[in-house]
This record gives sequence, C-alpha cells and structure tokens, in this order.
Amino acid sequence: MDKRKINYKLYPSQSQSERLLESLRLHQQLYNAALQERIDCYRKTGKSISYNDQQASLTQIRADHPEYKAIPVYITRMTLRRLDKAFKAFFERVKKGQAPGFPRFRSLSRFSSFEMCGGSGWAFIPEANGKHGRLSINGIGRIKARGKARTLGKVKTSQVIHKHGQWFLSVTVECEPVRACKGQKACGFDWGVEYLGTVTYENGEHYAIENPRYYRDSKESLLPMQQAVSRKKRGSNRWKRACKVLTQARAKVARQRHHDHHQLSHDLAKEYTLFATEKLTIRNMTRTAKGTLEKPGKMVKQKSGLNREILDTAPAKLLAMIHYKVEETGGEFVEIPTRKAKPSQRCPACWEVVKKTLSERTHQCDCGCTMPRDAASGLVAIKWALGLGGNSPNAGHSAKPLLSVA
Repeated sequence: MDKRKINYKLYPSQSQSERLLESLRLHQQLYNAALQERIDCYRKTGKSISYNDQQASLTQIRADHPEYKAIPVYITRMTLRRLDKAFKAFFERVKKGQAPGFPRFRSLSRFSSFEMCGGSGWAFIPEANGKHGRLSINGIGRIKARGKARTLGKVKTSQVIHKHGQWFLSVTVECEPVRACKGQKACGFDWGVEYLGTVTYENGEHYAIENPRYYRDSKESLLPMQQAVSRKKRGSNRWKRACKVLTQARAKVARQRHHDHHQLSHDLAKEYTLFATEKLTIRNMTRTAKGTLEKPGKMVKQKSGLNREILDTAPAKLLAMIHYKVEETGGEFVEIPTRKAKPSQRCPACWEVVKKTLSERTHQCDCGCTMPRDAASGLVAIKWALGLGGNSPNAGHSAKPLLSVA
C-alpha cells in the first residue's frame, strides 16, 4: 500500500473561517510555548524534553486555558509532534555535519497550517466518485471541499492550510494507485535550462521539450508590484494590501508551473516503460559563487542568474512527479550515478570521456560521433540503464522483455 496526497479547496462560512483562524493561532502559540519549554529545560538542567513529556502536560494546559478545550486533543498532539520532528531533523543534521538550522519561533504569518491524525475530533467524507467532499471538525462544523481524488483510499491524516487568504485541505490516503501506460518504450531524459528536457531513444533519435520560462514571462508584470511593496511603510494597511497582491501574482506563476509539470510528467509516464535520467543534486548546482572577503567569487552575477533559471524550472519537483507516475504504470524509473557515469561528458558511441565546458552545447568525439550535448547525455543514461555502456556496468537494472526500441 502506498500513500498519496489529495488536495482540496475549502469553502468555509464567515464564522467558520474565523474559528479556523483562531484555531490556527492557538496551534501557533502552543508550538512556540513548547519550543520555549524545551529551550528553558535544556538551559537549566542540560536535559531535553521528549514528545511524551510534553503531550502528557496537555491535560493541564486544557485546564488552565479553556480555549484549548474547543480543539480535539488528537489535533493538539500533532502540533507537538510537528515540533518533535523539527528537533529530530535538527539533531540529524548536526550528526551529518550539515548546517544545523535550530527550530525557530513562528509568527502567525509563518505558521500556515495545522495537522490532524487518526482519532476522534475530525472526519473527511468524500463523495462516492472521489470528487469533492466535506470536512468535519469538532467546534468548527462541516466545511465544503472541492477537488478530485484520482485514487480513492483510506484517509490517514490531513492538513488544513491557510494560504493567500484562502483555506485548503491536504488529505493523505493509503491506497494502491494504478495508472495506464499506452507505450512500451525506453528513453533517456536529460534535464536542462535551454530546454526543459531532452528525450532520447536507444537508437539515438531525440526531441527537446521547450522551457516555459515562467520567471522571465512574469518578471515585467511582477516588478511594479514589488516596487509598490517597497514604497509602503512596513506593517501598514497599504503595505499589507500590496503584499497580498504580490503574493497572489506569485502564487499564480507557481500554479502554472505546478500544472505544467503534472501534465508533462503524465504524458511521459504513459509513454515510457523505462525512464532513465541522471541523479541531480540541486543544492550543489545552485550554490552561490560569492565566496568570502579573503577569496571573493568570480562571475557572481552570471552564476546568480543561472541559479535563478535552474530553480525556475523546479527540476527536483518535476523528476519526483515523473518518478512516482512511472512506477504507478508498472514501469521503472532509473537514476544513474552522475559521478560514475558522467553522462554530460561521456561519448554515447565509444564510451570515452570527452570533457566539455558548460557553454559547449554540441558533443563532438574523435570517434566521429556528433550530436547535441543534451541528447548525448540522455543516450548515455538509457544505455547505462540497459547495461549497454561499454565496460561500465549498469546501476542494477534488469532490462524487461516488454521494452522495445522506439
């Protein structure tokens, strides 16, 4: 059984919206109070407080603060669990030697959701066909929800989100997702900035997917909104209204990107049974080039622009969508090891490494192989996945009998 998230838009009444906002404020205050308690305890005793210790004190909190009695106890426990996860992630990063990022106090503007787990106090009732439904929360009432579940399943948890002045519901269900696959082809995929992606078949044929350039297309319209925000006094009503307009415009761009990624990943998943691509580390790819005072970086503005273009395509999100959709069709998603395979530098014909700078967009090898760089990278990926890459073994993939060359 897999878990999938289904998103709905909520349509609360005016009174329900006010109660939801008040409930969100109480969760935010509980989160901050629990964080302060952990900090104070460690400073005074040198010991940490566990989740079990804090959730045991909810009875006393509900007795001292009657407003928390209106919130089901199972839901308040999820807020404490949320803080506990933040601390576990913090200690995990410390062990790995990464930037720790200690859990922060959250203002209401940065605390946009609360979670609900299995138990009493809430229920989500979808309609028979999975389209739309109603969310019922004790103390708030039944709220109309609009959306459509592609795959129905058992509701496990949910999250109520306040975003851009509107309410949303994200439901996690346990299900067995199935997706149809019309084609039985294998392909290699190379993500890029000039083109969003290049799909290459085993025989070398390829085609490119245009990059929509969301940031460039929206930059001109967003600029006056950003200037309007900067001209207003921070915290004033006019500043808040200007921020709301800018936030809604940015959200529209994000929705366009999200929708297009879903459409593209769906089209690729239904066409290809084997999908091979290189493993990307976006954090390293978008690392700043500023350097330090002692060793200042080079071409900082150019690297900043490249980082912006990389993040505008949201490659991690796109590949994650392709990954789970390909597996839902019964196909196989293969990420080849970038450092070992070197797909952007390796020749797909003779398998020799041909070093190229980022500005070189055509692969040319002494063996006579000449093709676009992105297509060559995709061809290396599919050959590696099928175990056809010269002396280099594949990444553990076993070719399926149903695969066929396009």
